[in-house]
Amino acid sequence: MIPEVTILRPGQKKILKYHSGKMGISAVPGSGKTWTLSYLAAKLIREGAIDINQEILIVTLVNAAVDNFSIRISHQLLAEDLLPGFGYRIRTLHGLANDIVRERPDLAGLGTGYQIIDEVEANRIKQSIARDWLNAHLDFFEPYLQYEDYQRDRLYENKNNLPYLVESIASAFIRLSKDRQLTPKALREKLNQSQVSLPLVEMGIEIYSDYQDALNYRGSVDFDDLIRLALRCLKSDPSLVDILQQRWPYILEDEAQDSSLLQQEILSLLAGENGNWVRVGDPNQAIYETFTTASPQYLLDFLKREDVEERSLPESGRSTLSMINLANHLIDWTQNEHPNPEARIALNPPFIKPTPPGDPQPNPGDCPSCIKLVEKALSPEQEIRFVADAIEAFLQDHPDKTIAILAPRNNRGFKFVDELEKRKIPTVDSLLQSTSATRLSTGAIANILHYLSDPESSQKLSLAYKVWRRAERSDEENWAFYKGNISLIRGIDHVEDYLWPGITGDWLESMRQEGSDPQIIGELEAFREVVRRWQNAVFLPIDQLILTISQDLFLDPSELALAHKLSSLLRQLGDAHPDWRLPEFTEELANIAKNERKFLGFSQEDEAFNPDLYPGQVVVATMHKAKGLEWDCVFLTAVNNYNFPSGAEFDNFQSEKWFVKDHLNMEAELINQLKTLIEADPFDWYQPGRASMDA
Repeated sequence: MIPEVTILRPGQKKILKYHSGKMGISAVPGSGKTWTLSYLAAKLIREGAIDINQEILIVTLVNAAVDNFSIRISHQLLAEDLLPGFGYRIRTLHGLANDIVRERPDLAGLGTGYQIIDEVEANRIKQSIARDWLNAHLDFFEPYLQYEDYQRDRLYENKNNLPYLVESIASAFIRLSKDRQLTPKALREKLNQSQVSLPLVEMGIEIYSDYQDALNYRGSVDFDDLIRLALRCLKSDPSLVDILQQRWPYILEDEAQDSSLLQQEILSLLAGENGNWVRVGDPNQAIYETFTTASPQYLLDFLKREDVEERSLPESGRSTLSMINLANHLIDWTQNEHPNPEARIALNPPFIKPTPPGDPQPNPGDCPSCIKLVEKALSPEQEIRFVADAIEAFLQDHPDKTIAILAPRNNRGFKFVDELEKRKIPTVDSLLQSTSATRLSTGAIANILHYLSDPESSQKLSLAYKVWRRAERSDEENWAFYKGNISLIRGIDHVEDYLWPGITGDWLESMRQEGSDPQIIGELEAFREVVRRWQNAVFLPIDQLILTISQDLFLDPSELALAHKLSSLLRQLGDAHPDWRLPEFTEELANIAKNERKFLGFSQEDEAFNPDLYPGQVVVATMHKAKGLEWDCVFLTAVNNYNFPSGAEFDNFQSEKWFVKDHLNMEAELINQLKTLIEADPFDWYQPGRASMDA
C-alpha cells in the first residue's frame, strides 16, 4: 500500500503500480521523475520484490544525481521504518561500467591495477597529440582552406583556429570509433582495403592510434573505453551476466534520453530478455546529444517496443500556464511547421500539463505579460547592455526574487558577469565553470608556484607577498602599508640579498641601518621566513609542496580542503607526467584559476546548486547547466539563428569555420568519411560537401 499522506499525480499513480517487466516513461521538465523513481525503488524494497542478497540497481548520468537519489530513497525508507542503505545500489553509467570491468579485467585485456583518466586529462592528451600531428603535417589542410597570406600565422598559431579544429574533429573521430568498438588497428585494416580516398580518416586513425598508445603507456582507460570494455566483458562471459542479473533483478534508469547505444546494450544485457527494466527520460532534453554519441532516439524506440509498458509524467508545477503553453507550442510548431522537414522529429510529446488541484507543487499564478520576446535585432554587446538594464529595473521592484541569465556557452556567460559587476549588481557565476572562491584560492597557490619556478624574480616575489597578505585588502587604510611593501620587494636588485644574505650583501640590514620603519622591517623579516620555508619545500613531492604553501595562505576550512584536493590532483598528474616540473604544475593551476578548466572545490557554491539561496542576486549559467533548476525570472539569451539555426540558406553554423572553403563542416565531413569506411556501402560512397549540407 502507498502511504495515504503522499499526494500522487495521475501519471505517478500509474507508474507506481509497476511490479515487474519493462516500462518506459516519457517525463516533462519539473514532473518529479527523480522523486518517482526513488519512490518506486522504496516501494519495491518494501514489498519484498528482492531477496536479502539482491539489490535494485539505479543508474543515472552524473555524480550529483547519485547523491540526490541516495538522499531521497533513504528518506522514503526511513519514513516507512525501513533501514536505509540496504537493498539498492546507485551508480552512474560509467561507475557501473567500471564495476563490471573490475569483476573480470582479464576479459577487457586489462591488469587489475588499471587507472581511469578523467575527461580533462583525456582532452589534454588529445590536444597534445593533435597539435603535434598538425605541426608534422602543415600542408595537409591546405586543400580545404581559404585565407589571405597575412592571415596564415593567425590561422596556424591561434589555438582557437586550426589547432582547435584538429582537436575537435579528432575527438569526434575517436568517440565514434570507440562507440562502434573499432580499434585503430581494425580501422587501418579497413582503410588499406578501401578503394575510396578518405584523407580525413587517415588523419583520424593516426591521432587515434597515438592517443591509445598514450593511454596504454599510462596503464589507463578513458570513459569511452570503460563503456566498450564493460560490454565486451558481458558479451564474452555469459556466467558474468548471470551473476549480475541475480545480483540486480531490477534496473531503474534515469536520464535515459542521454544514453548511447553501447550504454543501452549494457543495461539490456543486465536486464535480460524477460527481466525488469524501467527507463525514464525526457526526449526533449537530450543535452548530451550535442557532444557525445548519445541519442534520444534510443529511448523513443524503446517506448515503441511491444514488450514495453509505455507511461508518461506530463504534469509539472514548475512554470506558469502561459509558459507551459509556450513550451507546448514549440513542440507543436517544430513537428508541423519547422522550415526544415528533417528537424520536425526533434521534439516529441508528451505535452506539459499543469498540476492538479491540491498538488504539493502548484503552478505559479499565471502572468501572460511576464513572457517577453525581444524581436529587435541586437548585437552581442547590445544584448548584454539590454539584459543588464532590464535586470537593474527588475531588482528595484523585486529585490527578494531569484534571477538567472542563461547563455549558450561559458565565454558568453563571462561577458554578462563582467557587465553586471561593473554595475555593482550581485552576481553568482559558479554554474559557468569553477566557482569564484575556487578560482581565487587556486590562483593564490599558482602565484606562489610561479615565483618558486623563477626564484630570482623580484616581480614574482612581490606578487607572492601580495598573495600572502591578500586578506588585508578589505581594509583600504591598512592595505596602504602592504602596498608599500610590495613596491619595496619589487625594487630589489638581487633577491638573494634579501632572502639569503651573505658576503654579497644584506638588503634588509641595509634598510635597517638607513633607519627604515621597524614595523616594515618586522613585516619583511616575517615574509622572508615564510619564503624560505617554501623554498626548502621545493624538493618535496608536488602534493607535499602544495600542502606546505597552503598552511601559510589559508585559514578557512573550505580553502584548506581545496588545497588537499589540489595536491591530490597534482600528484596524479605528476604520476602521469614524470617529466613535469614546477612550470607545468603552475600552468595547470593557472588554467583552473582562469576558468579554462572545471574544478570542484569545497565552497558552498560547489555543492548541489540551490537557486533559492541567492535571492536578489543574478545567477549566470549555461543553458546546459541550468537543466532542472528554477528561478523567478529568467533571461534566455542569444536566441538567434547562429546559436539555434533552422537550416535556412542564410544561416551561419558554428561548425563552419571562416577559414574553410565552401563552408564545409569538417567534423561532419570526417564522420561521413568514417561511416563510408565502416559501413562499406558500395552505392553510397563519400561525396565531399554532402555531409556539410546534411548537417
